[in-house]
Amino acid sequence: MPNQPTRRAFLKSAGAGLAGLSATSLPRHATGEAVRTVDDVDERDGIELAIATICTDGFGDENFEPAFRLIPQIGIKNVEFNVWYPRTVTMEGILSIQERCYDSGLRPISLQGSSFGGNVLKDVTHKLWLMEQAKLLGCRRVKFTGAGRGTAGGLDTVIDVLQHIAPAAEDLDVLICVENHRNNNIENMEDYDRIFDAVDSSHVGMCLDTGHFAGAGIRNLDIVERFHEKINHVDLKDTIAFGTYETVPFGTGSIDLDAVASRLVERGYSGYFVIEQAPPLDAETLVADLSRARELFERFER
Repeated sequence: MPNQPTRRAFLKSAGAGLAGLSATSLPRHATGEAVRTVDDVDERDGIELAIATICTDGFGDENFEPAFRLIPQIGIKNVEFNVWYPRTVTMEGILSIQERCYDSGLRPISLQGSSFGGNVLKDVTHKLWLMEQAKLLGCRRVKFTGAGRGTAGGLDTVIDVLQHIAPAAEDLDVLICVENHRNNNIENMEDYDRIFDAVDSSHVGMCLDTGHFAGAGIRNLDIVERFHEKINHVDLKDTIAFGTYETVPFGTGSIDLDAVASRLVERGYSGYFVIEQAPPLDAETLVADLSRARELFERFER
């Protein structure tokens, strides 16, 4: 670990970057070395597998300790960090993610923050902050879903916030991935129609969550056909039955994920397939279950 003066130097330089961060800014590791990043997958017109820390950490604030212990065993390098707790979004929290990724060989590819909704000013500030932290980590995706259906200002507030932050996303070259959830302000085709009609930006798109669409009784293949030009992120999960949201290990549920992934490839999707098997999970079989998921989907990498 770097000594305290080095840490202060990093925080000072990072703070200066936040005041005028450009899309070409090079993120730095706390040691002063450039962060090791991969050429953006979109630029290479390809697909890579990733895994979300929710798979290993669940919904609790575990400081990503299970993630950094278990994900290297699963054999996936690309990681989406679920930064849902105060300490995970502070500069110290981001620095910790950066240092541990550097040490473990993992690559941050996305930050998932807390949902849209509530006070618009606070929401805009939160989203802008995470966009800049993504750039400092060397990735270019932030992901957010909505609040419960009909709460926290509804879809109008989601659209209001997106209209404020879309220009910054374009300036920073950060993709905003708007994720669907069952019983959510962002849930169905009509919700996305309203979003994309109101926010016409190349940097605002859909995070397609296969489990939540199926759980809401919406067919994933229909989503791909209608919105394939706007899908910029994909969460792969299985659910026990169509119309019921209850996640189960991959291959044991109701979704033909192979068909969904294949159709996305046919429709020209480029980006990440994120393994996101949400709790409850069996701790004794967790690594084996997620390694099997990697084996199911790694053939789509190119």
